[in-house]
Amino acid sequence: MTRFISLNQFLTTLLFLTTFIAAAQDSYEDGKSYILGGLDVTGLQSYNEQTVKTYTGLRVGQPITLPGEQISEVIKKLWGLELFSEIDIFITNIEENTVFLELNIIERPTLSNVKFYGVKKGKLESLIQDTDLKKGKKITESLISNSKNYITNKYKKQGYLNAEVNIATSKDTTGNNTQYMVVNVKKGDKVKIRSIDFEGNEQLSDKKLRKALKNTKQKKLGRFWKKSKYIQEDYEEDLDLLIDKFAENGYRDARVISDSVIRVDENNIDLKITVEEGDKYYFGDIDFVGNTVYTDRQLNQVLGIKKGDTYNGVLMRERIADNSKPDPNDVTSLYQNNGYLFSTINPVEISAANDTIDFEIRIIEGKETFLNHVTVSGNDKTNDHVIYRELRTRPGQKYNKADIIRSIRELGQLGFFDAEQITPDVLNANPNEGTVDLAWSLVESGSSQIELQGGYGGGGFIGTLGLSFSNFSIQNLFNGEKYKPVPMGDGQTFALRLQASQTYRVYSLNFAEPWLGGKKPVRFNLSMSRTQQFAAQYDSSGDIDVKKDQQFSITGITAGLAKRVQWPDDFFTISHSLSYQLYDFRNYNIGLFNFGDGKANSLAYTFGISRNATQGGRIFPRGGSNFEISAKFTPPWSLFSDKDYRELKDRSDELEDQKNSVGLTSVEQAELEDLDQERFRWLEYYKVKFKGDWYTTLVDKLVLRSNAEFGFLGNYNSAVGDVPFERFYVGGDGLGNFTLDGRDVVQLRGYDNQSITPYSDGATSPDGALIYNKFSLELRYPLTLKPSASIYGLAFLEGGNAFNNFQEFNPFELKRSAGVGLRIFMPAFGLLGIDFGYGFDEDLVPTSAGQGPSGWQTHFIIGQQF
Repeated sequence: MTRFISLNQFLTTLLFLTTFIAAAQDSYEDGKSYILGGLDVTGLQSYNEQTVKTYTGLRVGQPITLPGEQISEVIKKLWGLELFSEIDIFITNIEENTVFLELNIIERPTLSNVKFYGVKKGKLESLIQDTDLKKGKKITESLISNSKNYITNKYKKQGYLNAEVNIATSKDTTGNNTQYMVVNVKKGDKVKIRSIDFEGNEQLSDKKLRKALKNTKQKKLGRFWKKSKYIQEDYEEDLDLLIDKFAENGYRDARVISDSVIRVDENNIDLKITVEEGDKYYFGDIDFVGNTVYTDRQLNQVLGIKKGDTYNGVLMRERIADNSKPDPNDVTSLYQNNGYLFSTINPVEISAANDTIDFEIRIIEGKETFLNHVTVSGNDKTNDHVIYRELRTRPGQKYNKADIIRSIRELGQLGFFDAEQITPDVLNANPNEGTVDLAWSLVESGSSQIELQGGYGGGGFIGTLGLSFSNFSIQNLFNGEKYKPVPMGDGQTFALRLQASQTYRVYSLNFAEPWLGGKKPVRFNLSMSRTQQFAAQYDSSGDIDVKKDQQFSITGITAGLAKRVQWPDDFFTISHSLSYQLYDFRNYNIGLFNFGDGKANSLAYTFGISRNATQGGRIFPRGGSNFEISAKFTPPWSLFSDKDYRELKDRSDELEDQKNSVGLTSVEQAELEDLDQERFRWLEYYKVKFKGDWYTTLVDKLVLRSNAEFGFLGNYNSAVGDVPFERFYVGGDGLGNFTLDGRDVVQLRGYDNQSITPYSDGATSPDGALIYNKFSLELRYPLTLKPSASIYGLAFLEGGNAFNNFQEFNPFELKRSAGVGLRIFMPAFGLLGIDFGYGFDEDLVPTSAGQGPSGWQTHFIIGQQF
């Protein structure tokens, strides 16, 4: 047998060289043609012989030249598969012009398992996927080398410059030609930047240049929001921002000559950046070329740059096309908001004489573009018409970028879809025809909620169970096929709520249709509720005795309409509602009135104006504002009555004083009850409320929420007096437990529930305030914003107070607090959270007088958003 080719893993440089050692009488220097008589494959462990023969491309009976390029190509092809560590080809026999060959191979071992040490569990899956270290993978030198380099560089990019990665393989005795791999990662500590120094800068200070670096910061005491870690990728991006900083100040030709990373020790480095500023430039003439849709004057108003201004390359770029904002005020958006999707705007320097640069803004407007097909996908539960009615993009309409951005917002506000994954894709763009398709890709998130809530008040533990379906379909109520698990898809709201304790029960039902009639955004709302409060006494052992024959109940119904209007803009909504409450007392005197048996009625009309222009989704808004003002009125019943309310009140006050001094006879007590029954048979009052929220993105994902609130409850007739219902109770977590009398529960963290609410002389519980105001500043940062759960942390400053009348009211006399908290929003349970607040002032509870600040308070937030 004659061996004419030998090739192994240590001689890869000889892949394309073939050496033939022939029999004594034969010479192969010029090659000789043969017919391949047979090919045997030896050394196989896991592969089928026919499979390997197929890989070679050789067929019995084909002509073959030895030595020649065919054998070299076979070896090259097999080696490229990275399946074999050695490949040898032998001549086993020659019969006249027929040659027989043997292919001997050694298979590479297969990866049976891989173990990582020094890597967090949460990062293992992505690391295995990125390195392709999967079971069944052939182990090669390049696999080991590439994996090691990838992991090392990954950690270095995260600031671990001292990261070390070692990879070892060992034979796995449980398998045939298999090995397991051990990857040991020692990432070490993150390398910090001790100092950043500049050379060559004369006009811009080191401080300004350091500030221009967005993610590369040197150590500084007190800066907790931006660490001083060194990440190479961020550093390279920041060098571009450094040049932009010079360009903003007129130095168009500024450049980084060199930059050095100087090791101080294992965990610290210094950065030294040498720059060349160049000359300072100014804007000269700016001419527009190619514009027919807009005049030069209109374009100049948007550009906002005048001759003689200091050159600012960044400003020029942003005024042409600002990609950092979804809805910028730039020239590109001006065209795209008017249908010119295919327009191109390019600023060109045409002259740079002395220190002045002249520009031409060259515009190719293109054809007006119209929407051809508009489609939606991803809405498995939500019906198409619910989505299409919120879209500002309709087939046949002129393309408008602003309409797309507004549509994203409206879909996010529905609460049915993940606001972070609403994607409008422009498809089939045809500049010649001026048409484009728009495909909306959506990811549905859970829109139904279960409310489980508990707290103490009103004589014991109060539990709440609520079911809220915010994408309900009442028309499919009797269609079993539409239950998922309830009829869904029409965007309606249906909610049931039960709240109960030993002495207290509330049942409520609410239904809302956001598009009444299906053609216009007119929201119809209907709600009904029933509340019961039972008298109770505590015995000497502390047990409660509930008296079911002594009760006070409220039965109410409210119907309302809210319409989205076009003026001043279409973010405004005007609402109207009519409500009726029946207050029924049965052998129950709670001090609200002087009668324990009787009824009081409340018929009220509420007018509201709101403007919701928040951006970034309902759960975590990133910008915009949301404010609402409402006024609730009852008819001035005393104006239409011939009763002398002054006489009734004076006699009532006289009997009240007598009751508190010497007491009343049974006849006088009955008279007092009859007087109050007459005065409050029909309640009369007016109530004004305002609430405003403003959201501002400060840096990166850090958002500031600013809040202001105000409320006032008044009367028409001093002879009738202030109603004991509908009052404001300030302090605590703001949860709506024990809201028996139509009260507004106002959150003020850092204080006990209702503790910032005025008390009457000698009272043991607050009477409710007639006026309140509150201000809040809240910093929010998202930890995750996924459909399954959105989590964000917060820090807050708050101040608020409550008063009995305008004479006492002082908007600057605030009860102050500060603290931190966490919010978790899960579609099935709504908003959950916890706050730790510190009250800096004394509360209004009489027993707290002289006790000093409220101090630390813990507040649990369940099923409520603010």
